[in-house]
Amino acid sequence: MIISWRRRKAGRKTENKKQFCNLDMDVEEIAIPTHFRCPISLDLMKDPVTLPTGMTYDRSSIEKWIETGNSTCPVTNQELTSFDQIPNHALRRMIQDWCVENRSYGIERIPTPRIPVIPYEVSRIRERVMGAARRLDEKKCRELVGKIKAWGKESERNKKCMAENGIGGCLSAVFESFASSSADEYVEILVEILTVLPWMFPLGEEDQSKLGSSVCLRSFMSFLEGKDLTARQNTVLVLRKLFSLDQKYVDAFGKIERGVEAIFGIIGEPICPQVTKAALACVLFMISSLPSAGTSDKYRSRFVELGLVSLLLETLVDAEKSVSEKALGVLDGLCDCKQGREEALENALTMPLLVKKILRISELGTEFSVSIIWKLCTIETQESFLIEALQVGAFQKLLVLLQVGVFNGMKDKVTDLLKLFNLHMSKLDCVDSSMNFKYLKRPSLS
Repeated sequence: MIISWRRRKAGRKTENKKQFCNLDMDVEEIAIPTHFRCPISLDLMKDPVTLPTGMTYDRSSIEKWIETGNSTCPVTNQELTSFDQIPNHALRRMIQDWCVENRSYGIERIPTPRIPVIPYEVSRIRERVMGAARRLDEKKCRELVGKIKAWGKESERNKKCMAENGIGGCLSAVFESFASSSADEYVEILVEILTVLPWMFPLGEEDQSKLGSSVCLRSFMSFLEGKDLTARQNTVLVLRKLFSLDQKYVDAFGKIERGVEAIFGIIGEPICPQVTKAALACVLFMISSLPSAGTSDKYRSRFVELGLVSLLLETLVDAEKSVSEKALGVLDGLCDCKQGREEALENALTMPLLVKKILRISELGTEFSVSIIWKLCTIETQESFLIEALQVGAFQKLLVLLQVGVFNGMKDKVTDLLKLFNLHMSKLDCVDSSMNFKYLKRPSLS
């Protein structure tokens, strides 16, 4: 097999102030030396590594081979006694020299790759971080955590290696240690740890209990209300992951004074879509707790009092799809309480936005939109609101839903709404009153 590079010789002609390129193409080909090509991908190797069998592959190709469950050498078919990958520096330099020699053919020199972190290095730095934390040596801890952060920025592979070898548990313990000593005094190291923690989930039960301790949650609370945007961003990301692990962390944070207000503040002063989604997910965990917990109603009422219903509707006006889906989920949860439904009914944006979002975001987004409309129209039945729904096209949109096939859990709600709207169609000129729902044929769903 011959893989070649082409060189183009171009002539340029300039007229007045405009330049037009007249290309006379002379094509010259140069073959990539066979031993420079990865046996798996057949591409020029950028990071050649040698297996215990003596065969050399490009690192990304052999890693994919191993990650898919293969335990043999692709070329020799020998069983691998070890998955160690030794960088082949001599071959890499030969490839780089060849690229430089042939740069006139448009071949770019491959950069020297960074060597991935290995479990031994992770274990070693973990021990050093723990030792520095026991001495409350903030300077040394910041230096070591900075190195961990640099490793993580290099590749996803490094993040995975660190997560699998206990860095998450180590940093959770260190965070708790410095927060317990004096959160105000050790702000810099706490902020540095927060930049790394989002990579380290899921955590073991013991490790997550450290992050979920009262001292750590109070520290998170202070960062959420602080002015450091990076700290606020990473705190929300950590809380979202922590809340997803166990309801007890949701309840513990909710008991902290101004905890609900701190989460609301992140949504009210958006940093970026990723952070907004994380904050909305936190709200969902807080308002969706089991009835036996007895806290969800309290959270719903407090978020409604803070003005979250109006804020969500304003967010839905021009938010990206993933944010809109989360916002609709939260709004649906808030409409489970009377106070939330009343706030939604009073807002002029509610019905136009909900109808617009049907079939425009995702299956889940449509389900949330229909659920909210159903709660507002069947639980808090107001004729003016029903007429407004008809005016903005709710009846037609729900008919379309039936035609394309309603999603799971929505059939009964769509049916209820169409029957309800059918009673009021005669009062409007905007809807064809000859359309009667009782004659509508609906698709049968399994």
